[in-house]
Amino acid sequence: MLALDYGSARCGCALSDPTGTLATPIAHIERPGTRRGLARVADLVREREVQRVVVGLPLGLSGDDTDQTRETREWAGKLAERVRPVPVELYDERFTTAIAARSGRAARSRTSEDSRAAAVLLEDWLALHAGEPA
Repeated sequence: MLALDYGSARCGCALSDPTGTLATPIAHIERPGTRRGLARVADLVREREVQRVVVGLPLGLSGDDTDQTRETREWAGKLAERVRPVPVELYDERFTTAIAARSGRAARSRTSEDSRAAAVLLEDWLALHAGEPA
């Protein structure tokens, strides 16, 4: 599994272990909305033999779509076309960046805050889907 915390400047990335238990932040991808950036994300999916991609959906606090939500939906659609047949799923990411910032300060992590946010997102997704068939 690959989780992505999309932003126009950077896309945070995190991978699960083969058992779907642990989420580990990895290097972020610069400017994922560009042709080159999208290609780098698609290459990551292929190189890591990812079975599913979870993209954080930045809903407003009220749960409504924002400009960023719409941009993320559009980008995830483009990614889905590039990595087919690997499923690309959108998942509510509210609060993951704040949680990642706190955990990063505590851990003094070398990974980007964006990738730590992707790991928090993936941990949440994995916990919600624990025990389900892959």
